[in-house]
Amino acid sequence: MKTNSMVTIIMATYNRANYIAETLQSIQNQTYSNWECLIIDDGGTDNTLEIISPILKTDNRFQFFKRSNNYEKGLPGSRNFGLDKAKGDYVIFFDDDDIVHPQNLELCVKELNNSEFDFCRYVRAVFVKDFNYDFDLTTAYTKFQIGVSNLEAVIKNELPINSCAIMWKKKCFESNRFTEHLMYAEEWELYSRILSSGYKGVSINKTLFYGRKHAESNTGEFYKGNPKRIQSKKEAILLIFKNLINKDLLSESLLKYLTGLAIILRDYKLLKKLLLLDKTKTQTSLFIKLKYLMYPIWKRYKKI
Repeated sequence: MKTNSMVTIIMATYNRANYIAETLQSIQNQTYSNWECLIIDDGGTDNTLEIISPILKTDNRFQFFKRSNNYEKGLPGSRNFGLDKAKGDYVIFFDDDDIVHPQNLELCVKELNNSEFDFCRYVRAVFVKDFNYDFDLTTAYTKFQIGVSNLEAVIKNELPINSCAIMWKKKCFESNRFTEHLMYAEEWELYSRILSSGYKGVSINKTLFYGRKHAESNTGEFYKGNPKRIQSKKEAILLIFKNLINKDLLSESLLKYLTGLAIILRDYKLLKKLLLLDKTKTQTSLFIKLKYLMYPIWKRYKKI
């Protein structure tokens, strides 16, 4: 791999005029300079373009596009549109309201220039309101490898792989794309699918991205009970389950975990679909269905 590899940053945006300029500034401050940033507008109605026009005029590494109607509206469709536009050797997805550590691209490219790895994961922190720009600029860190043996930890979120906390070699997306009808948990579904395909990466123990926490985010809407986000989570569970079945990777632990999510979300139809897909033994199936029935009582007991 060449040492001056190009990185394509894909940033879907929707009505983030109040945050996006600060995010783009943090990208401009990268210590690694060979990048392009594709800003994909998903049909926003605010003055985002007006806000970012000065940056577009003075730095041609930033490019602004309206999402094509050939892609579904939403974050997954906008990202797939960006993937088809990407010219870089490596791809990374940044959100339009966060802050990027200045060494983000430099350290990830350094790791990925070792052709043994297909992706580079790093630590993501969160902040509320104003950001503290006191970055840790040291270059010493520990690291470990990630492969299909870590799939269970990734699916269970014991080893989180968030969109904005990982750089990929572009080849990872040759046969894997975002499922465009998903409006939440789309990265959970896609990244577990990529990992299950045998791609391997490195995880570095350094915080290189800072996510802004606010109620208008997709995650915030999910935990507030937004029906669209909740339904998408259910569909992602089913897709992950099907992929695990197809690749003979569904362990008993993952069976319990994914059916457990269906139980927590109180969706008996989803639970039945999962059990039918797995052709679960009658005894196990009955036990899981009993857990579904008993969950409200258990939850009430835990609350007391």
